[in-house]
Amino acid sequence: MLLKFLRYVLPSVICVVGLAWGVARNFDETGLEIAVLLVAAGSSLFLMNVLMRIGISGDREREAEDDAREHFDRYGRWPDDPA
Repeated sequence: MLLKFLRYVLPSVICVVGLAWGVARNFDETGLEIAVLLVAAGSSLFLMNVLMRIGISGDREREAEDDAREHFDRYGRWPDDPA
């Protein structure tokens, strides 16, 4: 639950607050700056989460490859080869 909050809800809330702040100030100079900064902060938080998940999935693939190589060393064939 906390992970979903950090991945999706928190970046969305930051972006919505930025847009609401800009609308509340009628997108004057200060309101526009605040809106852009908060939307950029929310977007960057979402992007950091995406990049983290991509990096973690690479680790899983690497571990699966290592396990397959150990299986090959032990039995002389790849795990997904037909017997």
